[in-house]
Amino acid sequence: MDTVRLGIVGLGNMGKAHLANIRAGKVEGLRVTCLCESVGTLPKLLEGESAYTDVNAMIHSGKIDAILICTPHYSHTSIGIEALKTGLHVLVEKPISVHKADCERLIAAHTDKKKIFAAMFNMRTNAVFKKVKDLIDSGELGEVRRVHWEVTNWFRTNYYYATGGWRGTWKGEGGGVLMNQCPHNLDLFQWLFGMPQRVRGFCQFGRFHEIEVEDDVTAVFQYDNGTTATFVTSTGEAPGRNVLEISAEKGRLTVKDGTHIHFQRNRQPMSEFCMTAEAAFAMPESWHMDIPVENSGGQHVEILQNFTSAILKGEKLLSPAEEGIRSVELANAILLSTWKDATIELPMAASDYEDILKDKSENSTFQKTKVVAKASSDDFAKSFR
Repeated sequence: MDTVRLGIVGLGNMGKAHLANIRAGKVEGLRVTCLCESVGTLPKLLEGESAYTDVNAMIHSGKIDAILICTPHYSHTSIGIEALKTGLHVLVEKPISVHKADCERLIAAHTDKKKIFAAMFNMRTNAVFKKVKDLIDSGELGEVRRVHWEVTNWFRTNYYYATGGWRGTWKGEGGGVLMNQCPHNLDLFQWLFGMPQRVRGFCQFGRFHEIEVEDDVTAVFQYDNGTTATFVTSTGEAPGRNVLEISAEKGRLTVKDGTHIHFQRNRQPMSEFCMTAEAAFAMPESWHMDIPVENSGGQHVEILQNFTSAILKGEKLLSPAEEGIRSVELANAILLSTWKDATIELPMAASDYEDILKDKSENSTFQKTKVVAKASSDDFAKSFR
């Protein structure tokens, strides 16, 4: 096989963006042969493409080798399980599932390890975060002591939520900013720093919008080695910002807007200086330096290419879907902590969160104003962080 035949299910904003990239020939060895949309309208088909309104019919059509799942969050699990059981390669948009229990069910369906199962965590291709990971893993920063990530540039209008009936509801979306906008940030967080052992969350629900899910979040993570971290996000704060600060033994690393890295480097590790300096108010000498980064990375196209190359050439995956459970667990734990007003120990019991979410979904009386989306000049690409 020298070409992977791909079926895309879900032709909303993200599905259409992936389709455009593939049709433009940006992914070598990947060709779209099937499109599936059950609630909207499909783009005009090109020669060699087939249309479906039933995803199971597409999965069993024999016309695809792989599927790209871009549907609303809850269906990621059921579609992914059926596709894996049928023997397809699977690439699923973030998050891989809404809650940890569904993640476990989806991952358990990946029994044939010859089939490639990946997640669309495109921010892992960003050269800035790859550099940060290299600085951490190589020991250049020394032991990490404290992390603060404020990512509040996910601003969304009330119109954004109103134009999508599934958005901003427990039943439709399964969460708010943590489940829709921040899976990438939470994935990067665990990719860089590992999973914490304790989570304390403080979420506010519908603070800025007419929604029932969280749109303002502050979370505290604790590690057994004493490292602490804070994670702050919102879809209702403007102007927002995206700043990651890492305090480590050898200095402070600051990443702004995912594009610039600044390192205030200690000449001597801070703990060593603390215990050896013979002066009461001394500070370790430090140097300011900007760390160059070549480019922003291939983003969605690079993940699509990596997925295709993994199928055709055995290339190592950049974002295995099995790792997607970690960002989901962090999001779940932050919400569960808020609901229980308690610290959550990780790994968390998946059923605890699933039971509460199911109750909120089934017993919700929330009614939001719905509007029909108007033609807009908004650039969807501007929403990527």
